Amino acid sequence: MQTHIVPVGFDYDRMIAPLIRDQFDVDRVILLEGTVGSEGNVEYSRNIARKLEQDFQNLLGAKTVREKLTDVYDYDAAFERAYDLINAELDRDGGPAEDGDDSAAPAEEREVWVNLCSMPRPVSFAFATAAHSIMVERQADRDRIHTYYTAPEKYLETELAEELRATRDLLRDLDAGSDEGLAEAGVDPDRVSDRLASTTDLLAEFDERGTTIGAKRIGDSHVIELPVASFQNVKPFEELVLFTLGEHGEFESVSELAETLADELNEEYTDSFRSKVIYNVDRLGPGGKGYIEREEHGKSYRTSLSRIGRLWVRAHADDDRDIA
Repeated sequence: MQTHIVPVGFDYDRMIAPLIRDQFDVDRVILLEGTVGSEGNVEYSRNIARKLEQDFQNLLGAKTVREKLTDVYDYDAAFERAYDLINAELDRDGGPAEDGDDSAAPAEEREVWVNLCSMPRPVSFAFATAAHSIMVERQADRDRIHTYYTAPEKYLETELAEELRATRDLLRDLDAGSDEGLAEAGVDPDRVSDRLASTTDLLAEFDERGTTIGAKRIGDSHVIELPVASFQNVKPFEELVLFTLGEHGEFESVSELAETLADELNEEYTDSFRSKVIYNVDRLGPGGKGYIEREEHGKSYRTSLSRIGRLWVRAHADDDRDIA
C-alpha cells in the first residue's frame, strides 16, 4: 500500500504520469496546494490540483485528499507539516484491523512516497529533509520512506518563447501595413501596435533574464536558509536537553542549563550531573549532531538551539515523552 504526498505547483504530468507508466500501486494521495503568490498563480495551481484529484481517482483508483499549505516560503512550517504527514501515514495501517479485534492480523505496511518535482524549492527541500530525518529516527521503517523526482520530457518555456517570436513577427508585418487596410479587415491598428510592443518587451526580458525576474523579499531577507538535517538519532536525555532549550530559548552557560535540568528532574545538582549535561551538550553541539550552538561568552559558553535544533523541537513538540 502506498501513500503519495504531492506538493502541487504548476506541473501536471510529473505528478502522475510516472506512477501510471511504472504501474505504481497507489491507494492514497495527499495533494498540497500553496496559497501564497499572485491570484493568477494560486488559481492556476488550484486548477492543476483539481485535475490531479480527479485523475488519481479515475486512473489509479486512489483515495485523494487536498490540503492547504499556508505559506510555501515558510521552510520551518513546511518541515513540521512534512514531518507530521509522513509519520501519520507510516502509522496509518500499522495496527490491528479497525474492527477492534486485537487478535486480527496487522494491516499491510504502508509505504510513503514524497514527490519533490513541483512547488517552490523551500517546500521541496523541507519535505526531503523531514523524510530523511524520519528515516534516521525510525530505522526499522526507513525502507518504507521514499523521496523521488521525475525529469520532464521537455520544457514548455522555450516552445512558448518561439511561438511568441512568431506572433511578434506577424504583428510586426501587420503593423507595417496601412492603417486603412487593417481598419477594412476590422482590426484596430492601435491594438496591433500595443500588442507588438508588449510582446517585444516580454521577449527581450525572457532573452535577458530567463524564466524568472528579480529576487522576492520574504520576511526580512531575500534569502531563505535551508538547514542541513543531522543524520544521527537523538537519545532520551539529549531529547530533554533539546526540549529545555526550546522552552527557555537560551542559557548563559552550560552550568545554568544543568541547574534548570536538575530542578525539572527533581535531582540534586552535583558535579556528576553537571558533567553529564556537558557531555550531552557536546554531543549535540557543532562538532556532534549540530542541534546546539555554543557562543563563547567570557569564561562560559552561551548555549542555544541551532536552526535544525529548533526544527527538531518544533517537529517533536507534541510527542509523549518519558525521559529518564
